[in-house]
Amino acid sequence: MQSEYDIVVVGGGPAGSVAARFASQMNVSVALFEKDGEIGIPVRCAEATSDMDLARLIEVKREWIANYITKARLFAPSGDFVEIHLPSRGIILHRRLFDSGLAEEAAKQGVAVFTKAFVSHVEFNSDLPVVTVNYCGESRQVRAKIVIAADGVESRVGRWAGIRTQTALKDIESCAQSLLGNIEVQLESIDFYFSSRWAPGGYAWVFPKGERVANVGLGVNCAKPLAKPPVALLNDFIEYQFPQGARLSTVAGGVPVAQALKQLVADNLLIVGDAARQANPVTGGGILAAVTAGKIAGQVAGEAIRCGNYQRNFLKKYQQEWIRTVGKDYARFYLLKEWMTSLTDQDLNDIANSLKKLSLEEINLLTVFRVALVNHPRLLFHALKLFASYS
Repeated sequence: MQSEYDIVVVGGGPAGSVAARFASQMNVSVALFEKDGEIGIPVRCAEATSDMDLARLIEVKREWIANYITKARLFAPSGDFVEIHLPSRGIILHRRLFDSGLAEEAAKQGVAVFTKAFVSHVEFNSDLPVVTVNYCGESRQVRAKIVIAADGVESRVGRWAGIRTQTALKDIESCAQSLLGNIEVQLESIDFYFSSRWAPGGYAWVFPKGERVANVGLGVNCAKPLAKPPVALLNDFIEYQFPQGARLSTVAGGVPVAQALKQLVADNLLIVGDAARQANPVTGGGILAAVTAGKIAGQVAGEAIRCGNYQRNFLKKYQQEWIRTVGKDYARFYLLKEWMTSLTDQDLNDIANSLKKLSLEEINLLTVFRVALVNHPRLLFHALKLFASYS
């Protein structure tokens, strides 16, 4: 480990590895610090994303893909479901292989990758940021011209730079997931279960990874009163839906369903991925957002090093490009999330009953939204806010 790098990336998830890789392609020195012993473990993700959209950003290796998805089923509390054909093919990833693969690609570009490297503090008040990292049982200090914070939903790097990173309870979901074996699944379909019984303010999911194997999990809105903690709710859901299922692993964690931080950059700093609250507020999915933000941030950081300008006025190019490509849409999705969390179980059952009258060819996400408004005019206010944001 050197005592100085042009760029230090804190966090070895998709956002961090992609940022490190694309920065290093600008012929600057980059170090990536990951606190865990192996990149990609533990897997804290349902692992679903869009095949086509991901391929626009990076080369997707076939070994990273566990399964292909062509449709989704939305289950109402009553048990009725609506089937929707996806506009583009989805994939279920092997996140462990995906994450480690992205880190390997970064290393091929010359990034110095360090695991079991816990960043305990970053000092931004000196001429250059000083990163304190505990590595191999020893505390070291590493200087950097730019720090990229990719340290997840529990991020501290942004706070050390004086950026407000607090998130309201209603904009965080507490999630639990088990990898289940010995269960019946439709390989081509991802399933969502909407019910206050299983997931108040959120949803439960079944994402098939292969024959008789699936990620089964749920997320609950942290502002909703809970009779049980999320892991206990997941236990109930599994016992009800898949009593013969074998639990191969179980994980839990927080997922942002918020708007992205208002400030994504400061002098010598860029924030990416979950640390920046860059996840789809409706689904909580963060893979595409992480890769998109990481690529933009890495390119801007590399350019900043080559220009010798590490100040906010230059680094804001990253925030501007994020807003242009993804952020403006996610801001609209946030309004849709607010609308969805206002639905009661009876609302959801009414919507499902109305959709049952339509043919499969007539049903898409826009149809679901339109039917919801017809059944519940009180939701018009939320809809007006959503569509007004497009003007």
